[in-house]
Order: sequence, then C-alpha cells, then structure tokens
Amino acid sequence: MKSSISQEQIRQQLEKVEQRIQAACQHSGRQRDDVRIIAVTKYVDTETVGQILSCGLTHIGENRVQDALPKYEAYQGQATWHFIGHLQTNKVKEVVGRFHYIHSLDRLSLAQEIEKRAAALGIVVPCLLQVNISGEETKFGLNPDDVLAFVHETSNMKHIRIAGLMTMAPVVEDPEQARPVFRELRAWQKRLQELSLPNVTAEELSMGMSGDFDVAIEEGATFVRLGSVLVKPEMT
Repeated sequence: MKSSISQEQIRQQLEKVEQRIQAACQHSGRQRDDVRIIAVTKYVDTETVGQILSCGLTHIGENRVQDALPKYEAYQGQATWHFIGHLQTNKVKEVVGRFHYIHSLDRLSLAQEIEKRAAALGIVVPCLLQVNISGEETKFGLNPDDVLAFVHETSNMKHIRIAGLMTMAPVVEDPEQARPVFRELRAWQKRLQELSLPNVTAEELSMGMSGDFDVAIEEGATFVRLGSVLVKPEMT
C-alpha cells in the first residue's frame, strides 16, 4: 500500500535530516557536499515523488521495477534515478537506460546482462557492487572473499563502470553496532581504488539508511538511502 504525505511534512523532516547530516560531517571532518541523500520512494505514491522533488531532493531510489516505472515516466527528467533493490536478470532491460545508477550488482550473470543491454544502447552504466559485509543469510550481496575476482572480471566489460560499493547493515537498536560494517566497506573501497583497474573508479559508498545514516556518514558514505525518516507521516 502506497502512502501519501504533505510537502510541508517532508520539508520539516528534511530539515531535521539536514541537521543530523551536518552534525555527522562536522564530527568526522567531512564536507556537507560529499554526502547526497537518495530519497527512497518504494512506499509512497507518484504524487509524493513530485513533492519530494519540489523540496529540492533530486536523487530518487526505487527497489522494484514495476513500482518505479510510473514514477519514472512522470518525473524522469527531474531526478537522478537509483535502482537500489535486488535486480532480477529478466528486469535488466527495463532498468538500463532509465536508471542512472544500479546499486545492487551482486553476481556475474547480472553483470553480463547489464553489459549486453548497455552495449546495445551505446551507454556506460555506473554500478555499485553490493557486498554482504555482515554475512547475514537474509541479505543479498557478494561475499567479501569474492569481491576481487568479481571486479577483475567486470573490469573487462566496457559498458559497466564500477562506481562504488553498497551494503546493508544489520538492523540494530544501537547504530554504533553498524559502524564496523560501514568501516569494512570503506576499507574495500580503498582496496579497489588501489588496484587501478580499467572501468573501476569506486568513488561512491552507498551505505546508511534511516536508522543509522549518521554513523554511515562518519565512516565515509557518499550516498545515504533514506525512506521513513523523510516520507513517513509523523504521528500527532
């Protein structure tokens, strides 16, 4: 079920988020411009996406292709679109050419399909490797032990650019418990950058959600994926 929220509520919640981002940046010695908010819109309707854009948020994240397409058709030129959910190979044709970033590259068969579709369109798709740092069986992503071999393989694909890494931390009451996960992803970013492989830039770290984005920013996040903290109506 899709929810709706007023533009004023979004604006008020964005102000609170901004304060937290600025505090996290100040605490870790980072520039505010280093961090971009991806507004996760899987639980809101198309009209609400327009309200989010009107509040100045221009990065939109969607988890499911079928939910994303109507929103994309309505606002395609007004946003940078991020596919952040698990991507089935048979849905790649609907994502490549629409979404500016794919955050969930986690297997070779998916990379091959993205490469094929991107080659047909004559484009290069920025992809983030999803790495299962926490090792939870319920989460998708590459095992860290497989990352180097995977990157060496994809570096030969001319229509995929490994633009960074993505992970999902465990859901915990204390965000501090997620810090080691974010720190390890950043360590992997450094390793990939030191390889100096073709088509691997690894400049982005997509990590941190509504419950733990402050800690993720302190550990180097460049994209934070925020849903409920932005677009969940507050109880009065």
